[in-house]
Amino acid sequence: MSRLATTGEVLQLIRSGEAVTRAELGRVTGLSRPAVAHRVAELLQRGLIVEDAEGPSTGGRPPVRLRFNAAGGVVLVASLGAGRTQIAICDLAGEPLARTDLEIDVEEGPDVVLPLVMDTWEKLLDGRGGVVGVGLGVPATVEFAAGRTESARVMASWTGVVIPPIIASRFPVPVLVDNDVNVIAMGEHRMAYASELDDLLFVKVSTRIGAGVISGGDILRGALGAAGEIGHIPVRDGGGVLCRCGNLDCVDSVASGTAILRELRDKGRDVSSLADVTALVRAGDAETMAVVRQAGRRLGEVIATAVNLLNPAVVVLGGDVAEMFQPLVSGVREIVYRRSTQLATRSLRIEGSRLGPGAGITGCALMVIDRVLSPEAIDGTRAP
Repeated sequence: MSRLATTGEVLQLIRSGEAVTRAELGRVTGLSRPAVAHRVAELLQRGLIVEDAEGPSTGGRPPVRLRFNAAGGVVLVASLGAGRTQIAICDLAGEPLARTDLEIDVEEGPDVVLPLVMDTWEKLLDGRGGVVGVGLGVPATVEFAAGRTESARVMASWTGVVIPPIIASRFPVPVLVDNDVNVIAMGEHRMAYASELDDLLFVKVSTRIGAGVISGGDILRGALGAAGEIGHIPVRDGGGVLCRCGNLDCVDSVASGTAILRELRDKGRDVSSLADVTALVRAGDAETMAVVRQAGRRLGEVIATAVNLLNPAVVVLGGDVAEMFQPLVSGVREIVYRRSTQLATRSLRIEGSRLGPGAGITGCALMVIDRVLSPEAIDGTRAP
């Protein structure tokens, strides 16, 4: 490094494995031995690193290796869905230490949902201390910088709610809030694809439909956080279905799990849940498979446009519906490869989620960890 490395930058070198002994830190940073010792001592005192077993000797006394201490703190995370919420406590590597799933109707509003989530964190903590941050994914458009939910016609009770101060009044640590699919996309990319590619489109197909965009290795939020809201893009020949947002034939209203159930019921099928639809698909029911595949084609229309616009290396389909319904994935592939440009699809992969339901928890944790362990945060030059 051409300038003096800070304590936060030394931590980054140790976390990445680029420099794991005091001598290596000195060579990489150009710091003097006393300066390296001072920064390492500070990180040891803060519990962010530990001295590991002695490393291999190159002659003389073997060097002591330094290792990032994932047990040096905990992160509180929750990934809210329309009907199910995943709540967990994670270590500083993003690994869940304790977790639970709750059936919560998010439409009950923040006055009901947020206290329940915070009470659950308290139970999972069970006296455990060292909370360094909170990460929350919500099924709404989020103005990320402010942590404000913006859902004028969908999830109306959440409109304009600034979530961080509500949680920080009980847990006085940095609180980060993002759209639920953004955090899933972050988790999926970092843990399953980061070593392979930097451009990914994650599409969640569940009770509702949304997308998260990874561009150049980072989440793409747009100017205010509204990037990825593909659920309210209209499709052709949707049949004039009124969407919750007030428009007609949004892909969310004609291709989501809710839409599939509605269409099958209209055809006289006795289905009360997506599990019933899954059973019919596995039994080879032709009418059910046709409905699901048509939903995939409609979703494919929107994804094809996104592929032409963003040119991702991979489209990852996740959520309850995508994970259960192969006919839906087939319908998506059929339209995307037909409607997208030849160059955009030359090496495009369309595949299911590798992390599955745990991606939201992982993404929420990583969102917080990236903030609280950044060099600026460690050095005290970044506001919470």
